[in-house]
Amino acid sequence: MLFLISPAKSLDYESPISAELPHTLPVFKKQPLELIEVLREKSPQQISELMSISDKLAALNVGRYEAFSARFTAKNSRQAVLAFNGDVYEGLNAASLKPRELDWAQEHVVILSGLYGVLRPLDLLQPYRLEMGTRLENAKGSNLYQFWGTQIADYLNERGDAQAERIVVNLASQEYFKAVDLKTLKAPVVECVFEDFKGGKYKIISFHAKRARGLMVRWAVQHKARKVADLRKFDLEGYALAEQASTPGKLVFRRKLQD
Repeated sequence: MLFLISPAKSLDYESPISAELPHTLPVFKKQPLELIEVLREKSPQQISELMSISDKLAALNVGRYEAFSARFTAKNSRQAVLAFNGDVYEGLNAASLKPRELDWAQEHVVILSGLYGVLRPLDLLQPYRLEMGTRLENAKGSNLYQFWGTQIADYLNERGDAQAERIVVNLASQEYFKAVDLKTLKAPVVECVFEDFKGGKYKIISFHAKRARGLMVRWAVQHKARKVADLRKFDLEGYALAEQASTPGKLVFRRKLQD
């Protein structure tokens, strides 16, 4: 199985990490550079309007685009799973995983990215901001979905050949999963949904759902989940499978938080 997750807007390049932690290079090498060249042509004001971000954030990212290098070093990059710093990654808590667990994650977890296309957990990441839904005109079209085309699905197909069970577990947001061309993808997709009881009914609460996606990845890594049946046992932080609400293609996990 391959587990798909989204990246995070927030980045952490300050927390100390072990110099002995292994690293790999991103799979797609030319494509990020092509996109960086497009982004470098834009002013801070244009970036602000394109991404609907503040002038301060726009200026920060214009600086990042200028500093982006074809060469990854210990000074300009760090492992993706430790660089991203959002709700999903707090649930995953990769910094506390053991080396052998990180090795397993490297073989089974894929981070979707607007700039890099796909990232393995230990792939080096230079700081950037480019959400998949950004309408960035490029040589292949008017947005990033057209830029990536079938490339991400093709990559997942290649990775699927090495898996015990050819299944894609979608733990990414709709914005990012849309970049996977389903007509090209050979593997069946299983979606995991996390709901909390609030206001008299179960519903998806964004903050909790994002964290739960990270928890699911962590659970899968620590239990070496290889089949969909394994995922049904997920039970972290009070979640449990809701059998009646689930289908073969969608596993629904629910919990009731104490008031």
